[in-house]
Amino acid sequence: MSNPVFFSGAGSLDDLVPGARFVLQGPEARHAVTVKRLSPGEAVDIADGAGRRLTGTVVSASPAELTVECSALVVEGRPDIRLVLVQALAKGDRDELAVETATELGIDAVVPWQSERSIVRWKGERAAKAHAKWQSVVTAAAKQARRAWIPEVRAAVETPGLAAAVAAADLAVILHEDAVRPLRSVLESWQGTQADARPLEILLIVGPEGGISPREVTRLCDAGAVTALLGHHVLRSSTAGPAAVVLASDVLGRWTAPVS
Repeated sequence: MSNPVFFSGAGSLDDLVPGARFVLQGPEARHAVTVKRLSPGEAVDIADGAGRRLTGTVVSASPAELTVECSALVVEGRPDIRLVLVQALAKGDRDELAVETATELGIDAVVPWQSERSIVRWKGERAAKAHAKWQSVVTAAAKQARRAWIPEVRAAVETPGLAAAVAAADLAVILHEDAVRPLRSVLESWQGTQADARPLEILLIVGPEGGISPREVTRLCDAGAVTALLGHHVLRSSTAGPAAVVLASDVLGRWTAPVS
């Protein structure tokens, strides 16, 4: 079984070397000791959320701090082709479920999208709280998946902002039940046109329960997006994104090749 992972914060492991001791403090230390019940002699990983991962052995444990002796420190690169989930805001926490599952499956970033048909609205103080909640969901899912990188939750966008992101992306795909081409075909054809420039970014765009409006589809396609079909069935907004991440990861070889 892989070691449990706890996050220490970006930059916290920069100067660490094997043999040194690292002290984890705050909520992560308390969780490690009071929930996971780690004790001296047990193996553990500590990641900074930005690619550095310490593997070591617990030396001492208390609710206030966890002291770990470092046996190895590795720096995990990010994929050359990065997947970004654009998730429309949805009712009943379906959007959070999508973000959580996509994080476990390997998404690199998330963009909350206030689409025309989104029932949930992020405004004012609620927007800040909702964004923080998504980042918390992503962090917890990254820990569950034993990831060294915590995906970024980018600022929420409305459709004009999303159109700008589409124009800047290397590939933007709208997952749509009326599309003609399968997602696999779109990704394979796109790969065949790429030179060696890296990194690249793919947007996977998922609408709300009511679907993406025709006006939005037109605007995003005018900005450079293409539509693609996931399969024979229409998936929920909480399912479509994770399914697309799985398929894209397979096509791009992300699960068979090490990250760069």
